[in-house]
Amino acid sequence: MSSKGSLSGFSPLLRVVLGPTNTGKTHLAMERLLAHQSGMIGLPLRLLAREVYERCLKGDFGRVHKADIALITGEEKILPPKARYFICTTEAMPVSREVEFIAIDECQLAADEERGHVFTDRILHARGTSETILLGAATMAPILRQLLGTKDIETRARFSRLGWGGAHKLSRLPRRSAIAAFSADNVYAIAEIIRQQRGGAAVVMGGLSPRTRNAQVEMYQSGEVDFLVATDAIGMGLNMDVDHVAFAQTRKFDGRRHRELSPAELAQIAGRAGRHHTDGSFGVTADVAQFEDALIEQIETHDFDPVKGLYWRNPNLDFSSLDALLLSLEKPAPRAGLVRAPVADDVQATKLLSRDPATLDRLGDEMRVRLLWQVAQIPDFRKTTMGEHAALVGEVFAFLSDGEGFIPENWLADQIERCDRIEGDLDTLSTRLAHIRTWTYIAQRNDWMADPALWQAESRKVEERLSDALHMKLMGQFVDRKTSALMRRLVGKEDIVAEIEANGDILIAGEYMGRLNGLHVERDPRLKAAPGGTARAAVEKAVGEALRQRAQTIAIAADSAFTFTDQGEILWDNAIIGHIQIANRHNRQVGQNDQDSDRLAYLTPEAVLAADETLTGEIRMQAQTRLTDWVRLQLSQQLEPLKNLQNAELSGLARGLAFQLLEHKGCLPRRDIADLLSKLDQDLRGTLRKCGVRFGFYHIFMPALLKPAPARLLALLSLVEDNLRRVQRDEKPRLVGESLAQLPAAGLTSAPTGRLPGWLYRAAGFYTGRARLIRLD
Repeated sequence: MSSKGSLSGFSPLLRVVLGPTNTGKTHLAMERLLAHQSGMIGLPLRLLAREVYERCLKGDFGRVHKADIALITGEEKILPPKARYFICTTEAMPVSREVEFIAIDECQLAADEERGHVFTDRILHARGTSETILLGAATMAPILRQLLGTKDIETRARFSRLGWGGAHKLSRLPRRSAIAAFSADNVYAIAEIIRQQRGGAAVVMGGLSPRTRNAQVEMYQSGEVDFLVATDAIGMGLNMDVDHVAFAQTRKFDGRRHRELSPAELAQIAGRAGRHHTDGSFGVTADVAQFEDALIEQIETHDFDPVKGLYWRNPNLDFSSLDALLLSLEKPAPRAGLVRAPVADDVQATKLLSRDPATLDRLGDEMRVRLLWQVAQIPDFRKTTMGEHAALVGEVFAFLSDGEGFIPENWLADQIERCDRIEGDLDTLSTRLAHIRTWTYIAQRNDWMADPALWQAESRKVEERLSDALHMKLMGQFVDRKTSALMRRLVGKEDIVAEIEANGDILIAGEYMGRLNGLHVERDPRLKAAPGGTARAAVEKAVGEALRQRAQTIAIAADSAFTFTDQGEILWDNAIIGHIQIANRHNRQVGQNDQDSDRLAYLTPEAVLAADETLTGEIRMQAQTRLTDWVRLQLSQQLEPLKNLQNAELSGLARGLAFQLLEHKGCLPRRDIADLLSKLDQDLRGTLRKCGVRFGFYHIFMPALLKPAPARLLALLSLVEDNLRRVQRDEKPRLVGESLAQLPAAGLTSAPTGRLPGWLYRAAGFYTGRARLIRLD
């Protein structure tokens, strides 16, 4: 690739080709790529990169030898020694390699919050020495003119017409339809209904491996099934013979929030209908409302609001120190038309590790900072919490910065072995597949492993086994044309009995119908589609009896039966059954709303039962009362010094100081009560000392509350209290578990200053010094 160009200055070697789906843009780019001696294309999906690679091998774009073609994605590399043509995901493009031709597909993704900055970087800087083609939606025309200074933009029209097809029930959808939904649960539920009513459906989601996806698509393409249920993964160039696209949802979770799809995003998916010169249609199904006329016209005519800004992140990072790196990542966009990208996973992980002493100890020079940033690029395929993902990044960095600088083979072998199991349901197999993607990504880094080829092969074998198992599971669940014994009994409306296994699984005739977890019921979506409602009635009868039995057991359970989770929730029998609530004037009975009670409400918290809504009546109240009693017992034991202070016979100034200490959970900065302290004589101070109060240099506090258990409990209560206020102000609550995890570990007397509020550190027994947190004693 040629060296990076400036933000302005249009080169005559740069072509911009824009238009809707089914215009042949990608085909054009591939033909131009093979017309050069070397070339590279960046594609938006691993699945699409694999499809284009395989079509290259088949000769769909022109004659080329297999040894000349490479496939490079984050998780897969097929790299012949003398490869000249590189089919890549956009993120995985080897940008340092010089090639004659470069193409960037789906450039409109530069406006995507999560991945946009990568596409923007390629748009601005990736250039072939002879020719470059940028492909994308017509909405990109104004911003590309602004940023690149070009006026010569080629536009292409669809080969076929795309028209509105109206609303259909799932049972009335035309053959060769793709149904779009945006969560795995909805995809599975719809596929099951299609199986019951229409004989079967293939399933395509972005998290599938290429092997599973290809097997599912082959079922559809071969006519074995006539319906495809898919997420928006089908919107990015995956080519299938679809006549009609039906939207079962128009709202999705984009990794940050739930939102409605934009008209342009709806059109990208709808445009999968009608290939080449065969017209296609789009419509709605399930419970989606009819599209408005204006939206229909936009999709049919491909007329959308232009993209006004592209997400940008500073590509010239400063690795002289970790602080310098984080500061350079916050550099504002250099010009109009570019918007600084939101904080991505790699930045979040790096920021979390910047507060980890073990990681900081390893950052000795610029090379180590670069290494940490490279490791932070590991994608969060597992979709865990950011804390867990950062811990993985930190662990890999520790391996690479120790000894010979390689990941231990026994560690990676253990991770891969945990994934190498093909039993389990769809969610279990999908989760394992997501995990193996992480280890596959790591194995693809040749400089991280002593024997990378071995572990690339091992992870690939496990991925292939899981892919085959997932395909068979999908096919068995959504494509079996035989009417099961269960369905025959439902149709015949025979007596049906639901059973609940020891592990909580709800079964009817051996068929999984849901799960009872603690007092919470997860009902299988298929129950909604079951004819006659007999299965639902059977499940509700069995669940109702089980819930009442469990509530009765909870109501008389011993104290040892309950524990707190790291999130502050109440755990019973390994299931979450409640959480702490601090009462205030908004949720107490009239007559209890005095201000003093509000301030000390944390000393008498209540438990809120997390139970299915079908559990009602006195037995529900008995279980909730038992949890409240247990919670208050924990407080009376762990916060005994505060309880003793509350009950102490004090008067005058001593009583006033004691009350303020109770209000502030046992810690007061001296400066806040300087006037009161000046009037407090030694006798009164002695009385307070007998109650466990210490008069420190900076704070008045209670040393017994600095022990790990009471300190953590006070921090938890402070967070619950703060979240109550936030909810009343319509603000987003803090994540309790993540906040607690950022507090200094038990036993530490000092720690680096964090970003939590001062009141939370004080509740946990620390105050903020100039550069560090210092325990009160």
